[in-house]
Amino acid sequence: MASCGCLVLEKVEDHSGETARGRVKVAPAAASGCGGSCAGVWRRRSEAIFPIYVMGSSRASTVAAARGILDSAEDPIWEAVKSEAKSESDVHISQAEKEPILSSFLYASVLSHDCLERALSFVLANRLEDPTLLATQLIDIFNDVMMNNKDICRSIRLDAQAFKDRDPACAQYSWALLYLKGYQSLQSYRIANVLWNQGRKVLALALQSRISEVFAVDIHPAAKIGEGILLDHGTGLVIGETAVVGNWVSLMQGVTLGGTGKEHGDRHPKIGQGALIGAGATILGNINVGEGAMIAAGSLVLKDVPPHSMAVGNPAKVVGYMEKEDPSLTMKHDARRDYFEHAAIRYSDD
Repeated sequence: MASCGCLVLEKVEDHSGETARGRVKVAPAAASGCGGSCAGVWRRRSEAIFPIYVMGSSRASTVAAARGILDSAEDPIWEAVKSEAKSESDVHISQAEKEPILSSFLYASVLSHDCLERALSFVLANRLEDPTLLATQLIDIFNDVMMNNKDICRSIRLDAQAFKDRDPACAQYSWALLYLKGYQSLQSYRIANVLWNQGRKVLALALQSRISEVFAVDIHPAAKIGEGILLDHGTGLVIGETAVVGNWVSLMQGVTLGGTGKEHGDRHPKIGQGALIGAGATILGNINVGEGAMIAAGSLVLKDVPPHSMAVGNPAKVVGYMEKEDPSLTMKHDARRDYFEHAAIRYSDD
C-alpha cells in the first residue's frame, strides 16, 4: 500500500477566465516535509480560491466567500469530523447510562484513523462487505484508490461540504461520513469510477452491484459526476452509463437519469452544474438539462431544458425561469405561485 502524501492547495484558472478554483494534489511526504502525516497541509496563498469551507445561496457568494488566505495548517473537514466524533464519544462515556458500543464505533470509524481517506475507506468497506468481498480486502482497495487520486481527495471534501450546507438533516460533517447513505453511496461510486477508468471493469461492476444492494442507489461506474454533489436520501436513484452530472448538482431520492430503449452509444442525460432535480423526477435520453435549471418532483423530462428554467409535469414543460441563484445551492423546491397559475391557465386553454 502506498504511503500517503499531503494535500496541497493550488490555484487553478478556469478555462472560461471568469473564476479560479482550488485544486488538491498529493505531494510526497518527503517533499512536503511533514514526515508522512495524512492530516494535509494547506499552503498559504493570498490569491487562493477553494470553495469547500464556505456557505452561500449563490455560486458567486460561494466563490467570493472562499477568497483570501487559508491559514490552517490542517485539513479543516477532517479536523471537524474528528472533533465531532470525539465530542460524541465523550458525551456517551460521561452519561449515567453509558453507550460503550457507540464509543467503540466512533473510535473504530474515525478516531483511530489519521486522515479522512482512511476513515472513509473503513466505513465504506464495512458497509459493502459480503462473504466473498471481505472488509479487509475492500479497505486495501479503497485506500489504494483514494490515497493515490487527487481528484477523490478533493471530491470527498466538496461533497461533505455540500451535505453539511444543503441538507438540514446533516448537522455535522461526521454525520455525512458515518450515517448518510447518500454520501456513502456517492463516494463508493467515485471509487468504482476510478477502477473502471483503470480498466478494472469487472471489479467496478462488482462494486456497483454491492452499492445497489446495500444503499438502493444504482450508479454505473462509467457515469461522470462532478464535485460538490448532494444525493439527498439517495434511495431509488438510478444514473446510467453515459450520464454526465455537473458540479454543485443536488439530486433527491428516486431520480432516474436513464435511456429510452436499447440504443447504444451516448444515450443518457447531461445535467448542467447547479441544477436541482426533484424527488422522483425521470429524465430520459441523450438530452441536456441546462445549468441552474430546476426539475420539479415527479416530472418526466424527454426534451432539453434551458438553463435557469423550471420544468414541471408529465411530460415536463418549462413554466418559468429561476432567479440567478443556482437552485441546487438554495434547495428551494417550491415554484413561485405565479408559475403554477400561469401553467394551469395555459394547460386549461390547451
